Amino acid sequence: LEYHPEVLGEYTEARNVQYRILGITLAALVWTFLLLQACFGSWRLSAIAFLGLPAALAGGVLAVFAGGGVVSIGSLVGFLAVIGIAARNGILLIERFQHLERHEGEPFGLGLVMRGARERLSPILASTAAIIAALLPIVLFGHIPGLEIARPTVVVIMGGAVASALVTLFILPALYLAVGAKAERQGEIALA
Repeated sequence: LEYHPEVLGEYTEARNVQYRILGITLAALVWTFLLLQACFGSWRLSAIAFLGLPAALAGGVLAVFAGGGVVSIGSLVGFLAVIGIAARNGILLIERFQHLERHEGEPFGLGLVMRGARERLSPILASTAAIIAALLPIVLFGHIPGLEIARPTVVVIMGGAVASALVTLFILPALYLAVGAKAERQGEIALA
């Protein structure tokens, strides 16, 4: 009397935590887009920079599948870090294009985009290499007790950082070249 069986499991709690983290990730994506718009003052430039984020997230997903295919709470936290890395790379590149055009008198065109991408090549690759070098020991020794939560996070961050660097250096310049001039004019009209 007064006793009854209950099935308590970590599965339900883990699922609830995953939904919360996914909600936070979606909110972070929306917030990041709005911050990009505030940074550039142009919806088009914001969209160009934002396109690097899904590619970086895809790189994180590919890294998860390469590392065993298990999406854990730790890997979901890694996706939040990847959003920041990808946004930073996009901002660095687009701001360099704008600086070259506005302050150094470089005319808009292929020369501007090539010069800006060349000048941002070293900083973006250096930061990506530093991220990988700092996190590689956790991936290599991630099976040591105490690192089982950190390893999935690090795998996602490394995959996302590599994908973000590649997209930033090879795809974003082409997108800027395609719609950058229109975005500049749109920003000037909005200010007027």
